[in-house]
Amino acid sequence: MKMSNMHSEQLCVNMGPQHPSTHGVLYLDLRLDGEEVVDCITHIGYLHRSMEKIAENRTYTQFIPFTDRLDYVASMNNNLAYVLAVEKLLNLDVPERAKYIRVIVAELNRIASHLLAIGTFAQDLGAFATPLFYCFREREKVIEIFDEVCGNRLTYNYMRIGGVQFDLPEGIDRRIKDFIKYMRPKINDYEGLLTNNPIFLERTKNIGILSKETAINYSITGPNLRASGVQWDLRKDEPYLVYDKFEFAIPTGKNGDMWDRYRVRMDELSQSLKIIEQAIAGIPEAQATVKAGRMIKPAAGEVYFRAESPRGELGFYIVSDGSVNPYRLKIRAPSFSNLAVLRELVKGVKVADVVGILGSLDILMGEIDR
Repeated sequence: MKMSNMHSEQLCVNMGPQHPSTHGVLYLDLRLDGEEVVDCITHIGYLHRSMEKIAENRTYTQFIPFTDRLDYVASMNNNLAYVLAVEKLLNLDVPERAKYIRVIVAELNRIASHLLAIGTFAQDLGAFATPLFYCFREREKVIEIFDEVCGNRLTYNYMRIGGVQFDLPEGIDRRIKDFIKYMRPKINDYEGLLTNNPIFLERTKNIGILSKETAINYSITGPNLRASGVQWDLRKDEPYLVYDKFEFAIPTGKNGDMWDRYRVRMDELSQSLKIIEQAIAGIPEAQATVKAGRMIKPAAGEVYFRAESPRGELGFYIVSDGSVNPYRLKIRAPSFSNLAVLRELVKGVKVADVVGILGSLDILMGEIDR
């Protein structure tokens, strides 16, 4: 008896809009052939809040708290990139002490952000308890430091045009040093749990490979770009604040797979601790803010400034018409490009790997749906 040829039909699977990996309100339209992903269409906009339009109706200082709500996992870094753009527009130089404080809190927030990325990534792959709880335990220590520094635990509103809101409280340097001493051996614990774990390697090695060429074509930045073998970090390549005074390495990967993206973030934890340690040792005694006034009126013109946030290059383009409000403000969010490349990474993989690949990119919907 002659059997007829069997033909399969593509299946459309709606993943979201509340994505199971809990990285935000995202809807993935997956096209499957059996368990293999044929295509993936991302649908964004569920968290859109018109941030750029709001900026046009607020003074330059009033918009600072709104930057907390972009990448709310790294609010310090978002505050910092925005005020640095405004200061560039004003041609304003801040005190040396303020620069050191900004570096310290920005790197502490980078650590907190990477801890969340690593913990949730492990959860995405099925490690539901230990790695996530360990990462949250260490992240809590950073948050407690921020609570003491500025009185907030998530949206900090700490940066000011001309410096910072408050100088560092007395004794906080000792607390930060204690955290560095505490944190370094904890990184080894994560290594033991994940890095060479056979199950973790099976789920991450040679899966979701992002080539160097594709990364550059999609304007990928941050750890995802460095995991593909491109050694590019604005703290080194276009240094701002006092980053050029510190010694630190730029971790990179080779294959650009899920494991490399994890590996780069793990290595960056140690490098951020190294930067903080040097900054604490070298911070000068001086004022932490120069008075710029609340009603700032920059001269008419335009400026673009980009900084290295935990997810990549965060840029602010500001157009001034000489009034107290920006005439136009445009945000270059790293997560937008990082999400755009997802379609390239998931084609041909099993549907079970989609959540892990998305988690390895460490996107944050707050800065995509701005």
